[in-house]
Amino acid sequence: MFNRIKAITRRFKPELRVYQLILINSRTPRLPKILLGAAIGYFLSPIDLIPDAIPIFGQLDDLLIVPGLLFLALKFTPLEVVEDCGM
Repeated sequence: MFNRIKAITRRFKPELRVYQLILINSRTPRLPKILLGAAIGYFLSPIDLIPDAIPIFGQLDDLLIVPGLLFLALKFTPLEVVEDCGM
């Protein structure tokens, strides 16, 4: 279990760098930048749509909203930009 968490963490760090590069790239359209900013803001915000005190659903919204926003941001980003940024 611990090795699996370490593997996820190792993969997550380079992905964060790619998202950062996509955000600062001048060829990235406005919508993906807004979606990436919303994902980062929601992830860092102490305010949730569903409070974490509600069992299962409180954590489930974090596990669905942030990856969903990241997926949409990458979907709307031109492939050339994503490839240039390292993905």
